[in-house]
Parts: sequence; C-alpha cells; structure tokens
Amino acid sequence: MSAIQPDPVETGADAPHLDFAGTTPYEDYVHADVLTHLQQLRSDDPGEMVFLVTTQVMELWFTVIVHEWETAAAALREDRVPDARDALKRSLRELVALNDSWRPLAHLTPAQFNSYRGALGEGSGFQSAMYRRMEFLLGDKSASMLVPHRGVPRVHAELEKALSEPSLYDEVLALLARRGHPVPQSVLGRDLRQKYEPSEGVEAVWARIYADPERYDELVRLGELLTDVGELVWRWRNDHLVATRRAMGSKTGTGGSAGVAWLEKRAAKNVFPELWTARSHV
Repeated sequence: MSAIQPDPVETGADAPHLDFAGTTPYEDYVHADVLTHLQQLRSDDPGEMVFLVTTQVMELWFTVIVHEWETAAAALREDRVPDARDALKRSLRELVALNDSWRPLAHLTPAQFNSYRGALGEGSGFQSAMYRRMEFLLGDKSASMLVPHRGVPRVHAELEKALSEPSLYDEVLALLARRGHPVPQSVLGRDLRQKYEPSEGVEAVWARIYADPERYDELVRLGELLTDVGELVWRWRNDHLVATRRAMGSKTGTGGSAGVAWLEKRAAKNVFPELWTARSHV
C-alpha cells in the first residue's frame, strides 16, 4: 500500500504551518480542548447540551464585562475619562452579545425544560459568582450573596473584595465631585458594602450637567454611555424574565428562588437611577 500523499494545496509556499511537536499554538492560547470538554451532561435529553453550553457562554461574557467595567472604574479613578469611555463602549457590544445568548433558550416550552430541569438540582443562576461581581460593579451590593460561595475560598475572597470596593457608579460620582459638582457627602462617604440608593442631590447634579451640554460635553457623553449600559442591563433582566416565564410559568425557581416573581422584582430596578430620573428636570 502506498503512503498517503499530502494534499498539494497544503504543501505550497503559501500553505499554513501544520506540523507541531505538541499542541497547536491556537490550542495553547485558546484552550479550546478544555472549553469543548467542560460539558458534563446529567440527563439523556438532547436539549440539555444547548442549555448547558449557553449558560457557560453567558459566564464567559460575564467575565469579559466585569473586566471592562473594572477597567473603566480604574480609569475614572485616575481621571482618564477617554479610557473609561472606551471600556464602556466595548462593554456595550459585549452586553448585546450576552443578551443575544438568550436566543437559543428563549422559546423553551415547559415540557422541553422539564425534560432536564431535574439535572440542575439546586443550581440556579443567582449562584453565579461572576454575575454577582457584575451586580456589585453596578452598585447592587449585598453581603448575603457571598454566603453561597463560602465553600470556595478564592471565589469568596474575590467577591468580598468586590463588595468592599467602589462600584463603577461610585467612581463616576467621585469624578463629578472632583470636577466641582455638589455630590452630597452622604453619597461620597457611604458604606460601600451597602446597596446604592438613589439620591435627590445626585439627581440634581445630573440635571445640571444635562442642562448645559456644551459646557459639560465630556460628562454628558459619559452619562449617555452609562445610560446605554443601564438600558442593556435592563434588557438582559427582562429577557431572562420572559424566557423563564415561557419555560416554567410561576413555579418556584431552581435553587429555591421565587422564580418569575423574583425576576420581576429585579427587572423593575433601574441601573444608575438618577441618570434616568434627572431627565424629567432638564
């Protein structure tokens, strides 16, 4: 039997390098083999694979978005507003991609979801540590949300750090104060481990900025990027609500949550609240 002859297209002068002693450079960088073997199915239902992979993809997008918002927060802390805007702009595209991740799951019927729902056990999205870091960066702090992660010291320490640090919005308000705007001291000196609560004083600051866009052009552009972020987060929460409502109605959620009722409460909340309410006073 003659040896297999290589494809001439693969051996020409312009052919890519195909012969590697170990793994390919692509694999070394992306770790695709690791990613594509992380799916440990727990049921025989063929629909479980798309549910699991989509959830894992969401976790990766959470990771990227946390990176962008932490980058933006650090830039704001150092008065590098253009760099902060660049990071926020990138996060907008990533939030769109994250929201699109709902598409494969958006039309699950109750029967389809029930066919592998039991495989989740007590697992629930609210237990996602990376999503919790996203929420903390948005100012939605809660020490109780660290409790599920006590058994994993590294993850718990990362969340503890995020809980104690200024949120992205805290850094924005500190920037406004350094620019001479009268952000209330009660806001600037608040307990960072607590959830951010709307302030009439902050609302007045944003109304003042938006009322004079020529003078405060840089801050208006920053405010609009934050508003874009807030809108996409709101859409994420609503898409989650609708997908859950279609798949399981008003039944108790996985992990013991109130399911749709809990998601409805989340969807009703605005991110960066004064950026929305200040518009009524401009």
